Amino acid sequence: MKALVQRVSSASVSVDRRRVSSIGDGLLALVSFREEDSPEDLDWMRDKLLGLRVFPDRDGLMNLSLTQTGGSILVVSQFTLHADTRKGKRPSFIGAASPDTARILYRVFIEKLRETGVTVEEGVFGAHMDVALVNSGPVTIMVDSPSERRK
Repeated sequence: MKALVQRVSSASVSVDRRRVSSIGDGLLALVSFREEDSPEDLDWMRDKLLGLRVFPDRDGLMNLSLTQTGGSILVVSQFTLHADTRKGKRPSFIGAASPDTARILYRVFIEKLRETGVTVEEGVFGAHMDVALVNSGPVTIMVDSPSERRK
């Protein structure tokens, strides 16, 4: 599993020019899955994102997590994070989970986040989405699950 995480002051998802979700201060997490991703990968990523210390403390240092600030998280499925661009000009997505598997993993991941009590908004799986954000900092971090790093 991969997540591209951005600290935002606002973010939203629109489908067919209709806003379907939005958050204020928090994290925008673009997530991508592999066929081999396990419940342990999802748990690890949930804990990593919620505990990632990327929010400023009183001294302006990145010492606070999403759970400490009371922010929200907007999760958007984005299989293109698993693009392989080593050969040719057209990316290969062979490393990404099939749509059926990814849909299940996405739903499970969203539920795992919601179980923590954090406010979770989401994109529309498989839809053509317009994602708007105001990146605060800017802070953008790529997070790979431990099994992702072993491949």
